[in-house]
Amino acid sequence: MTDKAAAHHRTTHRSLPELRSAVRALAARLRLPVELRTRLAQSVSRVAETELRAGRLVTLEALPEQASEERQLTLRLRAPAASAVESLPLPARREADTTVWHIPLPAQPSAGQAPGSPVELLEEELRVAVARAETLETDRRSLTHELDETNSGVLALYVQLEERDEQLRRAHGQMLRELEDALRPAPIKVDGLELAIHYAPAGTDAPTGGDLYDWFQLPDGTVHITVVDALGHGVASTRSALNVTHAVRTLTLEGHSLETIVGRTDEILLPYDRELMATVQLVRIDPVSGRVALANGSHPPPLLVSEDGSARFLEMRGRGIGYPMAGSEGLRHEQLAPDDLLVLYTDGLTESRRDPYEGERRLTAAAVRHRRRPTEEIPGALAEEMHTVILHPDDTLALTVRRSR
Repeated sequence: MTDKAAAHHRTTHRSLPELRSAVRALAARLRLPVELRTRLAQSVSRVAETELRAGRLVTLEALPEQASEERQLTLRLRAPAASAVESLPLPARREADTTVWHIPLPAQPSAGQAPGSPVELLEEELRVAVARAETLETDRRSLTHELDETNSGVLALYVQLEERDEQLRRAHGQMLRELEDALRPAPIKVDGLELAIHYAPAGTDAPTGGDLYDWFQLPDGTVHITVVDALGHGVASTRSALNVTHAVRTLTLEGHSLETIVGRTDEILLPYDRELMATVQLVRIDPVSGRVALANGSHPPPLLVSEDGSARFLEMRGRGIGYPMAGSEGLRHEQLAPDDLLVLYTDGLTESRRDPYEGERRLTAAAVRHRRRPTEEIPGALAEEMHTVILHPDDTLALTVRRSR
C-alpha cells in the first residue's frame, strides 16, 4: 500500500488482538522498522486496553503525511477511558479523548514484498527480539573478556560491565514480556467463573513453544477455551500452534458447531502446512448454568475435581490436527457445580515417567490437595509438584477454571 492509499485510514476495533493485528499490518505496509512496529503495537494496545476490556469500541486513524523534508505518520487512537500515556514503549501525547503518536517514516520506499499475515509479522518480531538479545549477550561477553584481560582500569571496566548487564536484563525482560503479552492472553473476566494459567517453555533459552491457549466470551455469554499442543519446540512450533488457535477462533466466531471445529481446522490448515501436527482440546462453558461441552483432538482429557474432593478425567475420543481422519467423535457434556475445579493441561505436565497413567494419578492427587487454594495459585502449584519427577523436558501448560458461587 502506498502512502497515498493509506492516507486518512480509519478503522474501529472491539478487541485487543484485532487492534494489534491492524497496527502491525499498517506498520508493515508503511515499511516501519520491525522494532518500531513492535513498540507501536504494544503502546496502542496498552492505551486501548481499559476501553476494550470494558466492552467499548476504539477508533484508530492513520494519517501518513508528506512534508517538504521529513515524512511522518500521525496515528490517532480515540479511546475516552484510555490508560495513562506515561512510560509507553513509544511516547505519545493526549489530546482530549484521543492519544496521538507522531512517527517518522523511512525514506520513500521502493515497491517490495507485500506485508505478511499476522502470524508472519509476529514471527518476524520474534526473530528480531531474539537477535537483539543475542547481540546484547555477545556485547556482554566481549566486555567481560576485556575486563579479564585488562590489568589496569579494573574498577572503571567493572562499572561498565554492571551497566551493560543491567541493560541486557532490562531489554531481555521487556522483550519477553512483550512476546508473552502478544502470544498468551491474560485471564478474561467473566461473572461466575475464575480462570488462571501457568506456562513454562521446555528450555530457558526459548521463551516460546508449541503449547498455546485461547479464551474468549461469545455473544451468548458462554466462554470458549482452546488448548493446543503443537509438535516440536521453539518458534516453528509456536507458529503452528498460533495457526491452530487463530483458525479455531475464526470458525467459532463464524458459528460453526463445536464438534466440527477440530475437523474443519485440519481441512483449512493442512493444505498450507503438511508437516503440522497438533493435539487440540475445546471447551465451552456456560457461566450461569455451569453446563460444559467438550470436543477433543488427541489431547489429554481434562480433570474435573468436585468441591468434596472426588475427581475424574473427562475422556472424549478424537484425532488431532494432521492425524488421519482428524476431528472430535462428537461432544461430551458435563455439569460444573459451584466450587468445582476443571483442570486443562498439556502432556508436559503429566509425562513424568513412561507410564502415562502414573502421571494422571499424580495430577489427580495434586489437584485434590490444592483445590481449596485461590484459583490463580493452583496452576503454578500443580506444575511445581508435578515437575519434582520429569522424564524429559517439555513445554508445560496448566489452565484451571473454577465456577464461583
